[in-house]
Amino acid sequence: MDVQVKSCDGITLMPIETKLLSDRKIFLEGEIDSESACEFVKKLLYLCLEDSEQPIDIMINSVGGGIQSGLFIYDTLQSCRTPLRMFCMGTAFSMAAVIFTSGKTRYMFPNSELMLHEPLISNGLGGSASSVRSVSDSLLESKDKINRILSKHTGKTPEEIEEATRFDHYFSPEEAIRFGLADEIIGFEKMLEV
Repeated sequence: MDVQVKSCDGITLMPIETKLLSDRKIFLEGEIDSESACEFVKKLLYLCLEDSEQPIDIMINSVGGGIQSGLFIYDTLQSCRTPLRMFCMGTAFSMAAVIFTSGKTRYMFPNSELMLHEPLISNGLGGSASSVRSVSDSLLESKDKINRILSKHTGKTPEEIEEATRFDHYFSPEEAIRFGLADEIIGFEKMLEV
């Protein structure tokens, strides 16, 4: 979709994604994989190099995805000096919820939803006993890492995080705020003012 943009040269057409990026808004949507993570980080890098002091709005509507791809985004956001504002505009499930929760300023729309759970096996598990054990050990390490990240950003103990992530745990905006996953519920109009 293209939008009309006024400039000193008149009116030109610009892809809406380009216009929103120029307004310092980055979208994290769909499944998080290595390609979408790299695309997200490129946009973040571009905006940080352009102006390291103006806030960047990160708009999230994602079902989550790969742990390593999500941690790549997480590490980038944590080392970014530019002010970042997180907006959950629909769903932030799994790794998307971890990324959202790691923000310094975290807003949710009134009907948005977060979901946390333990790491899952992405493909069918098979192979030798040693291979199965290796996968199991790796999952437990990932679980511990994610739980420590969530503990850091929510103020909950690792035990409270482990209890909350044993199953698919869905959080309304009010529940997310009480659990330390979000800061404030806002509407679309308020988002435009922030």
